[in-house]
Amino acid sequence: MSGGIVRVTAEGDDVRPLPEVVYTWAPGRPGGWKAAASALGDFDVAIVQHEYGIYPGADGRDVLPLLRSLAVPRIVVLHTVLTEPTAAQRALLEQIADAADAIVTMTGTARDRLLAGYHVDAGKVSVIPHGAPDHTRVRARRRLRPHLLTWGLLGPGKGIEWALRALALLTDLTPPPTYTVAGKTHPKVLELQGEAYRDGLFEISERLGVSSAVRFDPLYRDEVSLRRLVRSADIVVLPYDSPEQVTSGVLIEAVAAGVPVVATSFPHAVELLSGGPGLLVPHGDPVALAAAIRRVITEPGLAGELAARTRALVPALLWPAVAARYDALARSLLTERPVAVAAALP
Repeated sequence: MSGGIVRVTAEGDDVRPLPEVVYTWAPGRPGGWKAAASALGDFDVAIVQHEYGIYPGADGRDVLPLLRSLAVPRIVVLHTVLTEPTAAQRALLEQIADAADAIVTMTGTARDRLLAGYHVDAGKVSVIPHGAPDHTRVRARRRLRPHLLTWGLLGPGKGIEWALRALALLTDLTPPPTYTVAGKTHPKVLELQGEAYRDGLFEISERLGVSSAVRFDPLYRDEVSLRRLVRSADIVVLPYDSPEQVTSGVLIEAVAAGVPVVATSFPHAVELLSGGPGLLVPHGDPVALAAAIRRVITEPGLAGELAARTRALVPALLWPAVAARYDALARSLLTERPVAVAAALP
């Protein structure tokens, strides 16, 4: 099976050629969807990742004429399904779903929201989880102090401020934990707000007296480097603010890596962690967040128990298993066509 990528870029992105990229859809290019559709049309199936605001146009609506112009089967992967969309967002998602031959959500919660809140053909919808690499191939390198980790693109809504306040409530532990916040600022946030959010986090950590225990790592790591970082963590902390988040790739990777997770009760965390490999806390509650972290660090056997609960989940989350499900879906759409897959990625 051969494939290629249509890459969608934002201002400031690295646009150096990559062998798997067949076209780069750059911002500000009028009618850029036409060339993107032409590139995808050279393959037999197009897998289009959908998130509001990634594509040009209001709410990223330029993805719609792209989908409508494709003659090949179209699989649309929904990263966000809002419970309270604007009228324009609802109409756009329904039109995207109508143009698609198959729709993928990455959680059961997202599927249920989609079918309950939007006019969508239920027969088109499949649930295929977000994939993860096998981080367990990298040996865990524990640090002298308990290591808390949050990673991913940084911006308002990540809730890092709550984790910093929780960290300040854990300084009585011996030894007290350290906290790594890894990742670049989200390009859309950087474009509109610069580094205001990150700068605000610096100020909070200074004011709370925990700045020496916090490391801000503003890098986009390659896979090997990320694996090492994740496997060095004792706890992955996901203090997200949004009650709308139905998909979190970071959550999937943390679980697949066998690292205990402490997360706010966003939908994907509730679905994956309830009775499983992590602890849930309310949104915006640093006291509850600190108490959960304290439990994992100090309660005998809890960290090992949480890690052990991942073993039944991991096989279905790793990329080979996820890719096999996409392959099966593509083949079901290609009963009379040769098989090759193209992906339009943000």
